[in-house]
Amino acid sequence: MRDDSHARLPNLTRRAFLSTAGSSVAAAAIVGCAPTSNRSAGFASAGAVADGPGIEGAVPVTLRINGKEHRLLVDPRTTLLDCVRETVALTGTKKGCDHGQCGACTVHVNGRRVNSCLSLALMHDGEEITTIEGLGTPDALHPMQAAFVAFDGYQCGYCTSGQIMSAVALLKEPCGPDDEAVKELMSGNICRCGAYPNIVAAIQQVRRNA
Repeated sequence: MRDDSHARLPNLTRRAFLSTAGSSVAAAAIVGCAPTSNRSAGFASAGAVADGPGIEGAVPVTLRINGKEHRLLVDPRTTLLDCVRETVALTGTKKGCDHGQCGACTVHVNGRRVNSCLSLALMHDGEEITTIEGLGTPDALHPMQAAFVAFDGYQCGYCTSGQIMSAVALLKEPCGPDDEAVKELMSGNICRCGAYPNIVAAIQQVRRNA
């Protein structure tokens, strides 16, 4: 009798396997945070138009981001970074190292800078969060944004939002007048292009005009 078992096996190629696996991982990563349903008792999200995906163990949280209230259901393990980027769709905050080492994800929480990749969304219920989108607009730049443009304080631009958020926070922190003091307080933000002299020059310009 002829063995037809090989004929019944699916034609699995390396490309097909990686494509399927990648799609599954991406879908799983995005399910961590969702707008609450308009029908959720006492917890309707402003602007929500449909139920979010079911999240086992999800808990409600209210995030005030750039002056706007967002009522969400989140997996307790969801980082503030992923919630801001994937659910609220404010993608100016960048995911760099995802380990708190590069500063690309810097946002302000109650006026203080934090690495949003190391902070859980659940920890900031009711707190005031500011992202790069909340600092200024193309027609009305924040002075620090304008200084980064004037002094060419960016190259590839990937770290720029985090650099600017840290620089704005620095304006309210104890910092000596010289460049070395600025470099010390900005040491948590890495620029892989090496635009550090221009970044420091931009910050010092704003400090002089403050």
